[in-house]
Amino acid sequence: MPNVIDSVVSLLKGSHSCFHAVAKMEEKLKENGFVRFSESEPFVLTKGGKYYVTRNDSSIIAFILPEWPSLGFRLVATHNDSPTFALKPNPVLNRNGVASLNVEPYGGALYYPWLDRALSFAGRVYYETDDGIRNCLIDIDEDLLVIPSLAIHMNREANKGKEFNAAKDMIPLWSSDEIQGDFAQYLQNKAGIAGKVLSFDLFLYVREEPRFVGENKELLLSPRLDDLSSAYSSLVAFLSLLEKEQGYIPVFVSFDNEEVGSLTRQGANGDFLASTLRRILASLGYGEEEQRIAFSNSILLSADNAHANHPNHPEVSDPTTHVRLNGGVVLKYNADQKYTTNAESGAYVKKLCLDLGDPYQEFTNRSDLRGGSTLGNISNSQVSLLSADIGIAQLAMHSCVEVCGGKDIERMVRLLESHYRQ
Repeated sequence: MPNVIDSVVSLLKGSHSCFHAVAKMEEKLKENGFVRFSESEPFVLTKGGKYYVTRNDSSIIAFILPEWPSLGFRLVATHNDSPTFALKPNPVLNRNGVASLNVEPYGGALYYPWLDRALSFAGRVYYETDDGIRNCLIDIDEDLLVIPSLAIHMNREANKGKEFNAAKDMIPLWSSDEIQGDFAQYLQNKAGIAGKVLSFDLFLYVREEPRFVGENKELLLSPRLDDLSSAYSSLVAFLSLLEKEQGYIPVFVSFDNEEVGSLTRQGANGDFLASTLRRILASLGYGEEEQRIAFSNSILLSADNAHANHPNHPEVSDPTTHVRLNGGVVLKYNADQKYTTNAESGAYVKKLCLDLGDPYQEFTNRSDLRGGSTLGNISNSQVSLLSADIGIAQLAMHSCVEVCGGKDIERMVRLLESHYRQ
């Protein structure tokens, strides 16, 4: 496979939580000479410099200041969270002689694909030290858990459809014996932490690695393709700009909490993006009027994956929508403005694709089916920019394992490189 796809797949491996995904992004930025800023410090920026800032360790914004910056931005916004199950604060359940872990849904997951798979959990842990509170990432690299199905002998109607109860059907089995002791102590031992564990943000993940399938190995099967395939494609495109000397300011954004509505401090409906853009402009000496001009000159591409037409269920797609895997980057439209693409921003994206010689596709929901929303209109509630919603076509969205086309990853990278260089 081409190097672009290899780069994205290598980043997908081990990205078992939003915190691990952002840590991988941060590592790549550091390797390429980016300087980290803290939001609690003044932004003292130098033209020609490369910078990034994080919030909650789960959202990240990176930008490059050209030597001769134009008054405006070229942005790509993505998200790094995926539907899963979060461990509760006191998760150990000892019942009927076995031990399970109590979890609750995070986002709108498809439940049944999680059954009968090897699982584990990953995230971050906060702990006490002599110097105060510290945190670290944790990923239990073991086939640790399983959510067992109820045998068909006990539910003869299982193949005719089943309604899942998250508090009953989706609880992962941890041990065939009851486990006594403190779960915090278990985490302390597993993470090699010297101090007492105080709290954690931990999420289940499936123990499957990304792999290529299909007659010509043209399809990528992987956990968390929504939206890490677009997020990592955007990062690869952004890192191609390291020699940029003039033009609009390129900005890479990856938010947390898109799958639960984005209404968090680190989500797209918080002030992270708007605050950072204003601080960048202020550091260059621009006042409020210049900031308004900069926003009017800016273009945001919201890169979040799109539904391909399902080969076994063509009836659920709009009759004039023909989105297929490896058919090109998808432009997403919605009359109720769940997506921000309009004639102006859509024409901009189509022209980029045409100039590259790459195909593009267009998606709308079937008119009687409600679709999801994404980052474009949510982030625009905080800072209003001309915006289009785009994505990589995929199947099995919100399953614990999804599928997309490898060629579309290449095309997404080329499109975003072109957007950044405009």
